[in-house]
Amino acid sequence: MWKQFIGKLSWKAMKSSSGGGGGAGSPLAKTPPALPAPRENGSAGKPSASPPSPLAGSGAEVRSREEAFIQKVNICCAVYDFSDRGKDSPEKERKRQMLMSLVDCIGAAEEPLTETMIAACVRMFAANLFRVFPPKVRSGTTASETEEDEPFFDPSWYHLQVVYEFLLRFMTSPLVDAKVARKYVDSSFVSKLLDLFDSDDPRERDCLKTILHRIYGKFMGNRPFIRKAVSNIFYRFVFETDHHNGIAELLEVFGSVISGFAKPLKEEHKLFLWKALIPLHKPKSVGIYLPQLTYCITQFIEKEPKLAGTVIRGLLKYWPVTNSQKEMMFLGELEEVLELTDMAEFQKCMVPLFRRIATCLNSSHFQVAERALFLWNNEHLFDMISQNRQVILPIIYPALERNTRWHWNQSVLNVTMNVRKMFHDMDERLLLTCQNNFEEEEEKRAATEERRRLMWEQLERSAARGYHQPVIPADVICLLELLAIFYYKQDPVCMTSLSSSKPRAGLILT
Repeated sequence: MWKQFIGKLSWKAMKSSSGGGGGAGSPLAKTPPALPAPRENGSAGKPSASPPSPLAGSGAEVRSREEAFIQKVNICCAVYDFSDRGKDSPEKERKRQMLMSLVDCIGAAEEPLTETMIAACVRMFAANLFRVFPPKVRSGTTASETEEDEPFFDPSWYHLQVVYEFLLRFMTSPLVDAKVARKYVDSSFVSKLLDLFDSDDPRERDCLKTILHRIYGKFMGNRPFIRKAVSNIFYRFVFETDHHNGIAELLEVFGSVISGFAKPLKEEHKLFLWKALIPLHKPKSVGIYLPQLTYCITQFIEKEPKLAGTVIRGLLKYWPVTNSQKEMMFLGELEEVLELTDMAEFQKCMVPLFRRIATCLNSSHFQVAERALFLWNNEHLFDMISQNRQVILPIIYPALERNTRWHWNQSVLNVTMNVRKMFHDMDERLLLTCQNNFEEEEEKRAATEERRRLMWEQLERSAARGYHQPVIPADVICLLELLAIFYYKQDPVCMTSLSSSKPRAGLILT
């Protein structure tokens, strides 16, 4: 393949240099130069002064191959404006053809790339891919509005697609030495590549996802930096910007990365779970990347089941209060986590967990209440609840009883009755005890409300009778001031002591 590539370049160079020698129709102008005839022993021809060395010949071929490759790569370093399709169209198409030929060459090459060729390729990738995105027009919209917007497609994608294809072939090719390429695919390169995940074009983010996974697998020395850089992206998204286009793609990459973590998990990986992944439940746009986030978290729990309690406490920390759709997503993720939770970890967090579930059962949004009740359909969770019913049922029963009495939705009422029947079949005596306790609490609550009502009625009656402090008229104030001046002249010491004492309560001077 390389020989064909070099032959094409030499043929183009010869065509461009054949202007005055043989004319357009001269056979010499179209015929490639003949190869030198092989020398035989005993030939009459005059032998050359020094026979060519095979090593020298191979070195010259390598140099010519390298020069031709770098020449093509340098041509592809030119950057054009794709906002105007009619501008520089021949140059753009020529560059695209060059890129496609480079993709074919690196796919069919049989000899490893030299360090100079690798450096030229990385320089070309940086020139074409690393760019500053235009200001986001969506800055004034909310997260719910951006979810409904149609995706943006970059007008230069038909050109960038070939560059990404070349980069992917470059990263996966066995002819690219990882030790040599690591000098150029360094932290700066990886950092700028991660910045591209904020692209508005989903096609570009999909290509970046595959390439980042290949880089993580090939360059082991870059793995700690990649994990740290991705953590920083998550921190900025959660605590500063509240917007990033590539969170789902980054989580998808890290889903496969986490599955490859060795057991037992390192402390660094556990901190990544607690400080980077769990806070991703906070943003309003969590629904965009929740499946990928749930997969990453479940991978951690499968690696180390003791982390289930940490994950449940994290979910309770960021549990939504006023967003019903987000609350339903949390309930779905909670069920997946509880399926992987063992009994020891479940018992550590079951009290705050079922207090939150009881609140969800009494939600006025019928889908939230219904989704919380469907947790009892999970066999693993139902088994853990039945073994810890002495603790769980007293927490859950008041919510169940309120649903049966006052919930407006018939479907929620029916499912509540089914759950109540499950507890009745499980432990009838405990259910009756909880029912009696609930009745006592309701009586106390009713008495407290009655006392509060009577107190407010008394206050209203007092206000209606017009109780108020007496108001002293202005003419009386003047008379009192004259009397004070008179008595001061008669006995200054006595008046001074009277003026220093506190005034009598209830007198308001106007």
